[in-house]
Order: sequence, then structure tokens, then C-alpha cells
Amino acid sequence: MLGFLTLILVCQLAGELAVGALNLPVPGPVLGMLALFALLMIRGEVPEVLEQTAGGLLRAMSLLFVPAGTGVMLHFRLLGEALVPLGVALVVSTLATIAVTALLMRWLGRGEQRDG
Repeated sequence: MLGFLTLILVCQLAGELAVGALNLPVPGPVLGMLALFALLMIRGEVPEVLEQTAGGLLRAMSLLFVPAGTGVMLHFRLLGEALVPLGVALVVSTLATIAVTALLMRWLGRGEQRDG
């Protein structure tokens, strides 16, 4: 388990180093996740212990939102001043996400109808 946790953190570190060295506009952890994905694709499977380790990290992920929630409460007045633009952005982005998801599901569903 410790070895796979180290693998996850090494991939994240490699992503951070690549972003810093190449000045890429992508977060380092995202690049590290892509590196881990590539390693798993080469291997052809996800080891059971890696799955358990990642699951443990995902179960504790809600703790990572505590600092963000504290920041929201700290700047609550500023958020109140920008309530209308933030509300509009939230509604528009939600509707756009629903529309894109529906179109993608419709497009992907066409292949299943031909196969069946």
C-alpha cells in the first residue's frame, strides 16, 4: 500500500516538475494523473492495492474542501457584492454542462443502436 501511495505522489511530483520546467498552463497534479493513467494503460490493469489506496484517498477528499469553505466564509461580503454575476455564471455553466452531456450521450448512443 505504501508503495502505491508513493507511486501516486511521485506521479504528482513529476507533473509539478514538468509544469514548472516547461511553463505549461496545466496544473501539475493533472499532468501527474495523466502520467499515472499512461503507466496503467501500459500495464493493462489497475492493481488491487492501488485501487484500495486511491479509494482511501478519495474517501478523505472531503477534508480538502475545509480550507476552501473557510475562505468562502472569510470573503462572504465580497461574494454578496458579486451575487448576480456569480449566480448567472453558475446557472449558465450548469445548463451548458447538461446540454453538452446530453449531446455527447446522444452521439455515443448511436453506436450502440447500430451494434444491437
